[in-house]
Amino acid sequence: MISTPVRIGLVGDRDPQVTAHRAIPLALARAAETLQIALEVDWLATDQISSTAGLASFHGLWCVPASPYRSTEGALRAIGHARESGLPFLGTCGGFQHAVLEYARNVLAWVDAEHGELAPAGARQVIAPLSCALVEVAEEVRFVPGTRLAAAYGAPSAREGYHCRYGMNPQFESELLKGSLRAAAYDGASQLRAVELNEHPFFVATLFQPERAALQDRDVPLARAFLAASAVMRG
Repeated sequence: MISTPVRIGLVGDRDPQVTAHRAIPLALARAAETLQIALEVDWLATDQISSTAGLASFHGLWCVPASPYRSTEGALRAIGHARESGLPFLGTCGGFQHAVLEYARNVLAWVDAEHGELAPAGARQVIAPLSCALVEVAEEVRFVPGTRLAAAYGAPSAREGYHCRYGMNPQFESELLKGSLRAAAYDGASQLRAVELNEHPFFVATLFQPERAALQDRDVPLARAFLAASAVMRG
């Protein structure tokens, strides 16, 4: 095993009661064992991310579930850093929601873009309540051919678990997906469930929580793909 570890920063406010927070370190550890690389994982509390200076030593950032975060701006700052610097990024559940919000505000310049949970009266809620909440359910997701997500799984679809009530607002979906942000997965009802960025080494965000498979002693293909991309950054 290579001695120099790949450093992964977990952006979010750690809570051992959150299923995903227990699962993510396990998912990364399984991926590191498969890839035969050393791994170092650090939790980055959102209210401690006051600048991007402290992010420079990481080879990848994973924005984890369980929002609202203590600091929305801290989470968005970390996501923006990954997007702008080409740092491998993975966002799941709340990480998906905030990746979309960061893109809307800072790439599309929608300064009034909001997350419906944080600003329920906002006129431009790019993240809004799902028509049907996905709390502790599992559903089939279909991957868009040619995406990094499809390549990570090596399959056209997978059954994945959720714990969320908010997703991309269909009202703004076509505008959000006109540029470098593209759809990566849909559910059986053609509802968007994942996005990724073109022209970025690895920037993938899923509304589902693939990390949960690690709690059932199963590999997590997306965690492995993310860690492999992060290892490239380490050199």
